[in-house]
Amino acid sequence: MEKLEEQIAHLTRTVEDLSDVVARQDQEIALLTRRVALLLEREASREAEGTGGVVLGDERPPHY
Repeated sequence: MEKLEEQIAHLTRTVEDLSDVVARQDQEIALLTRRVALLLEREASREAEGTGGVVLGDERPPHY
């Protein structure tokens, strides 16, 4: 009986630890989702303004 109580205590602790990990991951995913949405909005506004060009390292600027 003691062994079962020990295993239950261990499993309870493991479940609580995993629950904490999942909660932290949920917060991080929500933060990253907001950041990606902001970046997408920013990029969309740059494209609308026409200033979103990407210059490659070996590409000459347009004034040459």
